[in-house]
Amino acid sequence: MSSCTVCHRATDAGLHACPRHTAELRAWLAELPEQARLLPQFLTPAGAPAAGRLGGTGRAHSPAPVDLRVLTLLGPGHADPTSADDDGTVPILALLGAWAGHIAYTYPSAARDPYGTAHTRPCEQAWPSHGESITGWCIWLTRYLPYALTHPWIGDLHRQLGDLIARIRDLTHATPHKHHQGAPCPRCGTFALVATDGQLDITCEACGHHLTPEAYAEHRTDFLHAHQAATDTTTAA
Repeated sequence: MSSCTVCHRATDAGLHACPRHTAELRAWLAELPEQARLLPQFLTPAGAPAAGRLGGTGRAHSPAPVDLRVLTLLGPGHADPTSADDDGTVPILALLGAWAGHIAYTYPSAARDPYGTAHTRPCEQAWPSHGESITGWCIWLTRYLPYALTHPWIGDLHRQLGDLIARIRDLTHATPHKHHQGAPCPRCGTFALVATDGQLDITCEACGHHLTPEAYAEHRTDFLHAHQAATDTTTAA
């Protein structure tokens, strides 16, 4: 039995991320391009420099003309996906490209030499069909996510993408909303089922149980019928 490297719950055989954290990865990769398009609007700091005047108490120097946090996120850089160190300055494009490269270097590629002998070796490079942009890398990583889920380092990808999304949301204030559902979790019984913008499935925040919209609709109908039957019985008594 395999386990999720994020929450350590049991997963399907051969997978190292549970449905809840797999859904988060897909949602973050879908969200990143739009967040990146919002970031340039926040390059200029919200606070204007203090007006200089003789004898005033304004700043001794003008503030940076741009928000360096945004500039760093949108700029060039280098990332090491295998490193646990993250000082919060890794650019978006660098992180995505580094992870694509890491996945490609472990992905088996089969080819035959001129003599017809088959060889299997890691791919030499990741080639995003939509270009080496934030959107291109997000599409590439989403397509190779089923393969990445079979490796224990998927937990590192989840952590690093989660940290990156948190940094960006802190700047743009664009955060997906959570919608609490009316029926209790069929596994633990708590009223902690949540649907999150950008994520198709519904997740219990208490135990991590995962439901498709269709499965939740059926469960909600059964719960309402059972609740109504109990109410009718109490009324009749």
